[in-house]
Amino acid sequence: MEPDRQLQTSDVVELNPNFHFRWEEPQQANVLLYPEGIVKLNETAAAILEACTGGQSIAIGVAELAERYGKADLTADALKFLEVAHAKGWIRIKS
Repeated sequence: MEPDRQLQTSDVVELNPNFHFRWEEPQQANVLLYPEGIVKLNETAAAILEACTGGQSIAIGVAELAERYGKADLTADALKFLEVAHAKGWIRIKS
């Protein structure tokens, strides 16, 4: 696996097992929980993680988001966020 390479739409990504994605009622937001803390996600970040870490390629997840939100092409924006999430260790490329 190449941890420093750029993500491709054909990649399948998954949450890092050290992070748990869920709705947190007190925060009124989706969050990533991990042993050292919590990351509060905005609605867009949560939607991208939910769509793109479900065992399918990033391209399929992005297509689902585009259909859900009535947007033509969300690929660049989704990849930009996923690159940040990958760099922070929230997600990893599934082998």
